[in-house]
Amino acid sequence: MKLRFVLIITLLFAFGISVKSQTAKTNDLPLIQFSGVVLDQDSLTPIPFVAILIKNTKRGTVSDFYGFFSVVLSPGDELEFHSVTHKVRSYQVPDTLRQKYYYAIQVLAKDTIQLPMVEVHPWPSKDEFKRAFLNLDLSNTDYERAENNLQRDALSYLERNQTADAALNYKYVMQAYYTKVYTAGQQPVNNLLNPLKWAEFIDAWRKGKLKVK
Repeated sequence: MKLRFVLIITLLFAFGISVKSQTAKTNDLPLIQFSGVVLDQDSLTPIPFVAILIKNTKRGTVSDFYGFFSVVLSPGDELEFHSVTHKVRSYQVPDTLRQKYYYAIQVLAKDTIQLPMVEVHPWPSKDEFKRAFLNLDLSNTDYERAENNLQRDALSYLERNQTADAALNYKYVMQAYYTKVYTAGQQPVNNLLNPLKWAEFIDAWRKGKLKVK
């Protein structure tokens, strides 16, 4: 029993020394702030959102919209550049580096991705398409369909949900621009305080022009 206890203590002590030595070796390695830009090989334009991974680790980074990236690593680490539209590229960081900051430009070659042919069908199977086609209701004539489209409910729905077209939007924008230019340097025109507009309103009300049709 005592022999087993001594053996366990010896193994734990040896294991602690080994871990401590490995930690010391790891801490002795200088850390490098590795920065750079990822470019396309043909056009030399920045490649955004490239995944940059440190091989055999769970660390890495992603390039920004302008292709710039920055990651902390150790000398001798290997970087892998992954992009959806480009081929995977590796970069071996020299193990002789001693400076704290290191910069590089990495170019990636475009990769042609061929996807398998996809057939798009409006129905899951031919039998369901045949069944739906045979069950079509074609009893209404063109006149009956036009009459249904001109019903009050249908027109009211279109009136509530119809958006402005390009011409109307252009007119609205230009009117807002003219109003802004006309009232530059002062408060916008408020017709509630305009006596002439009030006179026009009262005259139209007396003549019955404001009645709901």
